[in-house]
Amino acid sequence: MKNIIKLIILSLLFASCGGDKKQSIEDILATGDVKAIQTRKDNLIAQQQELSKKIKQLDDSLKVLNPERNVPLVTTITAKTEKFNHYLELQGSVETKQNLVLTPEMGGILKQVFVKEGDNVSKGQILARIDDGGLAQQKAQLQIQSDLAKTTFERQKRLWEQKIGSEIQYLSAKSSYEALEESVNQINQQLAKTAVRAPFSGVIDDVITEQGSVVAPGQTPLMRLVNLSDMYITTDIPESYITTITEGKKVEVTFPILGKTLDTKVRQTGNFINPANRTFKVEIAVPNKDKNIKPNLTARLKINDYTSEDAILIPQGIISENANGEQYIYVLETKDDISSAKQVIIETGKTQGDVIEVLNGLSAGDKIIDEGARSVKNGQAVREVEPKV
Repeated sequence: MKNIIKLIILSLLFASCGGDKKQSIEDILATGDVKAIQTRKDNLIAQQQELSKKIKQLDDSLKVLNPERNVPLVTTITAKTEKFNHYLELQGSVETKQNLVLTPEMGGILKQVFVKEGDNVSKGQILARIDDGGLAQQKAQLQIQSDLAKTTFERQKRLWEQKIGSEIQYLSAKSSYEALEESVNQINQQLAKTAVRAPFSGVIDDVITEQGSVVAPGQTPLMRLVNLSDMYITTDIPESYITTITEGKKVEVTFPILGKTLDTKVRQTGNFINPANRTFKVEIAVPNKDKNIKPNLTARLKINDYTSEDAILIPQGIISENANGEQYIYVLETKDDISSAKQVIIETGKTQGDVIEVLNGLSAGDKIIDEGARSVKNGQAVREVEPKV
C-alpha cells in the first residue's frame, strides 16, 4: 500500500515538472513575476487536490478489500480459579510480659550486686543483697531463747503426760515456745527480703543502682530483667474485622530494621472495643530463638482475614464504571472466526496489590481483554494479538 502511494506521488510530481522542465520553482521566484508565481501555485494546488482524491479512492477500496485494517488490536488473559489470600496490613510493637524493673522489698544499704549487664540468670537466683541492719543478730538471740523454750516445753510435756505438774505449767511452756518460734519465723522472712532474687529466668538488661547505695523498699530501681523467649506483638484492629480476625489466623511479620520476615499466628484477641477509636487488641506470638528481637521493636503485620480457594482474579486497571455506578470489563467473543468485544457487568470483592477478586459476572475460561480494554466499545470487532514480552 505504501509503495503504491509513493508511485502515485512521484508520477504526479514528474507530471507537474514535465510542462516546465526548464524553469524550476527557484527560477520562477527569482524572476519576481507575480503572475508566473501565482500560476505555478495554482497548478500545484490542483495537483494536490487530485492526489488527495486518488488516495481517498485507494483507501475506500482497501476498506472493502481488507476490513480488518482498522480493527483494534487487543491482548487477552484467560480467567481461571486460584487460591486467594487477603491480608490486612498494620503496624505493631514488640512486647514481653517478662520485662521488669526490680525494686527491693526491704530498705537499707545495697551491700552486694552479684550480676552485671548481659548476664543470663535463672528463676530464684540471688541477684543482689541488702544489709540486714542487725536482723541476723536478733535472730541469733531469739533462736537461743526459742531453743530453751523448746527444751522446757518438751520436759513439761513429758511430765504432763505422766500426770505430774499442773496443766497451766504445760500450757505456759507451750505458749512461750510457739511465740518464740513464730518470732524466729518472722525474722527469717525479713532476712529473706534482704536477698533480691530473679522472679523469672532472663537476661540482666541494665544494672541501675550501684553497690553501696541506700535503697528504699518498692521505690529504688535496682536492675532491669528481661526474658526474650516469650515475645509477642500487640496491635489495634478496626471493629469491622471482629468476625474475620480470630485466634489462630495466620500472620506474616516483617521487621524492617532486622530485614527479617517470619510466619506466626494470632494467639489472643481482645474482648473489649475501645470506644475512642472503635478498635480491639490482638496479641501475636513471636518466636525468638536467636534473641535478636527486642521489646518495643516496630513490626509490619499482614494478617490473613479472608481466603477463597477458587477465586477469579483480574487486574484492577482494566475495570471501568458506567453511569449507574456498575463496574464492567470486556471479554472476547468469537463467532464464525470473527472476534468482538462484549461488555460484562461484574461484582468485585477484596483487592490485594494490583489484582481484585471477581465475585460475579465471570467464569473460568472466559477470555478477558487486557491491553486495549480502554479503547474498545461493546460489540466492536477486534483482533487478538500476542502480548508484548
